[in-house]
Amino acid sequence: MIPVCSLAEIPPGESVRVLAPHPVAIFNVDGDLYAIDDTCTHQDASLSDGWVEGCLVECPLHAAMFDLRTGIPTGLPARRPVRTWAVVLVDDVVHLDAARVGAEVREHAA
Repeated sequence: MIPVCSLAEIPPGESVRVLAPHPVAIFNVDGDLYAIDDTCTHQDASLSDGWVEGCLVECPLHAAMFDLRTGIPTGLPARRPVRTWAVVLVDDVVHLDAARVGAEVREHAA
């Protein structure tokens, strides 16, 4: 597991961008933590800079939206999903579970 930050560093409604081993965005949605690759699959934009509504994040460049739970885009212009990461909270420290990277995308893309 990759330690990222303390839970206090990601208040509800906020996100943080980390490098592990490439850019990953971690979102706190009403206390639930989600992690996805930080780069939009439509164009090179940081999803951690996007707008979150419920479990969707909107890319700040062209309004592509991705489901934070699955990484699957909900419509154009994005066509490919972003990879998801499993998030584990241990003693108020947020970790990315490298063993479970992208599992959700593989399950939903099949």
